[in-house]
Amino acid sequence: MKTFADIGLSEDLLRAVADKGYTTPSPIQEQAIPNVLARKDLIAAAQTGTGKTAGFTLPMMQILHDSSQSRPSRGRPIRALVLTPTRELAAQVEQSIIDYGKYLQLRSMVVYGGVKIGPQIRKLKDGIDILVATPGRLLDLCQQGACKLDQVNMLVLDEADRMLDMGFINDIRKVIKLLPKKRQNLLFSATFSKEIKQMTRELLVNPITVEVSPENTTAETVAQHAYRCDNTKKSDICLKLIQEGGWKQVLIFTRTKHGANRLSQKLDKAGINSSAIHGNKGQGARTKALEGFKQGKVRVLVATDIAARGLDIAQLPHVINFELPNVAEDYVHRIGRTGRAGKEGEAISLVCNDERPFLTGIEKLIKQRIPLTDIEGFAPELWPKRAPTASEVMKAANARKQQARQAQGPRKQGGGRRHSAQGGNSGEKKSSAPASRNRRSRRRSR
Repeated sequence: MKTFADIGLSEDLLRAVADKGYTTPSPIQEQAIPNVLARKDLIAAAQTGTGKTAGFTLPMMQILHDSSQSRPSRGRPIRALVLTPTRELAAQVEQSIIDYGKYLQLRSMVVYGGVKIGPQIRKLKDGIDILVATPGRLLDLCQQGACKLDQVNMLVLDEADRMLDMGFINDIRKVIKLLPKKRQNLLFSATFSKEIKQMTRELLVNPITVEVSPENTTAETVAQHAYRCDNTKKSDICLKLIQEGGWKQVLIFTRTKHGANRLSQKLDKAGINSSAIHGNKGQGARTKALEGFKQGKVRVLVATDIAARGLDIAQLPHVINFELPNVAEDYVHRIGRTGRAGKEGEAISLVCNDERPFLTGIEKLIKQRIPLTDIEGFAPELWPKRAPTASEVMKAANARKQQARQAQGPRKQGGGRRHSAQGGNSGEKKSSAPASRNRRSRRRSR
């Protein structure tokens, strides 16, 4: 079995790795690190929890350190750029760089949206070697002239498939136009879709391919179960599983932001400390929720798929799919939060009749059957022998939305519903200005 020294890491990096308690590289690290050190373009497929972040941060820092001995401390240009799809993943990568670069004289920083841009601009002026960024905020900084990428010689696209899923392809192409044409490119992805293969042809030059597990597979250390249920009983099933199982740390995925909030509130009322995390939450609230969950102060974290990537929690034991994802690949990423680094984990999916097509799609993708059983006392009232088709599911969903709109009653004229939603307390004084002026004011404020 090879050690980190055997694959070419320097003494300073070996000390930092040892400080973290690691002695031997994971399969992805063993294959990726020597190729990155050899300055090869690389495309790597690996599931979360396999150590892929260290697979590119370690050799990246060694290359930069070896070529930075005579560089000034201030005004140094950005030489390595790491793009990630989410703030959480960007923060995780930056932490990896801090941990492993503790004995090196390299500077790094992370930039993402949802926080003030001013401090980021000021720190960039001091000069950094490695920049970790989400695409949108990076382009904002470049457009303001605060960030120059003309001396970047290493580009990393982390969780590239997720960036494509989130619609970042145009932003990525804009960033690439700002980079030197001659550079080293590293692309890391959990899956190899057609779009990823197309991106590989566009960006990489004679790449080395590293794949440590078959694409779209789940870790063998994760026990997967699915329970039949009615949609209205899912919250009660979560309570039963958590309370009777004595679970202390549970990650639950919902499909919508409002669903995450509702479930978190119900758990809190039942005496189970929880937090919701999704795109409508500010960065401060998201960071606080994640830290509380990692430290055990928050027992249950309820999340939308924004947290399916980049959420690094050691030995997370339980993941619940409150609702199955529409996209089968997202199931792989969700349950990849547990069973990491050889640890055992459990992934439970709650499946109502309308979600049966999603379960079938997931099983086809991962090429294995997921046991589907009932929980005593929660067997569904309706479970036809024939699963509904996708069009039938959409028709039923549209009917539910129509019923919800009818239940709300007719909309008030003149934008009254919008005004009451924004007005806050019902006791606020109403404006006596004409309605046309109010409408103009509202348009300006959006």
